[in-house]
Amino acid sequence: MRHAPERFSAAGRISRRRLLAGVPAAVLSLSVPMAVRRAWAIEEVMPKHINADTLKAVRAGLDYLARTQQDDGSWSTDDGGQAYPVAITGLAGTALLAGGNTPTRGRYAQQVEKAVRYLLNCSTESGLITGPTQESGRPMHGHGFALMFLALAYGAESNPAMRERTKRVIDKAVELTAQGQSADGGWTYTPGAGDEGSVTVTQVQALRAAHNAGLGVPRGTIAQAVQYIEKCSTPEGGICYSLRSRTGPRLPISAAAVATLYNAGQYDAPVANRCLEYVWQHFEDGNAARRGGHDFYCHLYASQAFYMAGDKYWDVYFPAARDRFIEQQNKSEGYWQGDGIGKAYGTAIACIILQLPYKYLPVYQR
Repeated sequence: MRHAPERFSAAGRISRRRLLAGVPAAVLSLSVPMAVRRAWAIEEVMPKHINADTLKAVRAGLDYLARTQQDDGSWSTDDGGQAYPVAITGLAGTALLAGGNTPTRGRYAQQVEKAVRYLLNCSTESGLITGPTQESGRPMHGHGFALMFLALAYGAESNPAMRERTKRVIDKAVELTAQGQSADGGWTYTPGAGDEGSVTVTQVQALRAAHNAGLGVPRGTIAQAVQYIEKCSTPEGGICYSLRSRTGPRLPISAAAVATLYNAGQYDAPVANRCLEYVWQHFEDGNAARRGGHDFYCHLYASQAFYMAGDKYWDVYFPAARDRFIEQQNKSEGYWQGDGIGKAYGTAIACIILQLPYKYLPVYQR
């Protein structure tokens, strides 16, 4: 089920070269329209399923994030207030990294660097990464997204002083996450207060990103989290909201669980296979449209699950999802309004999904 490593259409290049072999450049320039030649050039260098419309949509989305970033380096749910700035900054920063930007290189290097500094400044004595309002009393979502972003940025940081400072913050954040795990193996909105699925997945992905960056992560913490997800499995194959809330499966949390299990190395575990098939039932006809209050959240994790599961899933899912996201974008300003949470949130998630084929972020790769 591994995703095919080939990123370029070699067959397309060969056939076109044969077709045009021996044709003088002057004749070619007259006989082939400029738009077609540009499309050919894009096809030559882009990953599979990435087209000119995708490039345009992503550029507009990242430009929107760049110009709406606050002076302190943050974003928030209401484009300027104090609603979940740590969580949204972690997501927006990850969207910029997904395009190959780093704190020192790339079109959006300045924005990435400012986001890193903002989140470093949000690190507390306990290791919790949180904002002045404690993320409205639910800081662990933001802590997870921030930790993942900082770990991803750390791997590309070339400034020795910033690298050392980032490492100290990540080490403390990892320790806080490990200590805040419940006895059943999950996490909830505040450290050590219980467990539920959506917070659990953010912590596991953050720990995987830290591990990928070469930083220490307690092995037992990941193993307990995997066991927690297994305990939350339902007869339908999905994952319920929490271990103590044995209701039916939740599609968004089930999608997140698949990506999380893959992050934990459980590619062939029975629970991962059952959960993948449960989620796939909702997407296998190629219709990426959903109804509900967490569409963007669901797509964020479903896209990762299908990408890591391989071409059987990705080749059906992504073209439909890609076109739907491009259709939903505000064309004049470049943003997506996501799940009623805000423009920065929706834009960050859409850009992360549309840039998955670039393979810049190890945490999203198998």
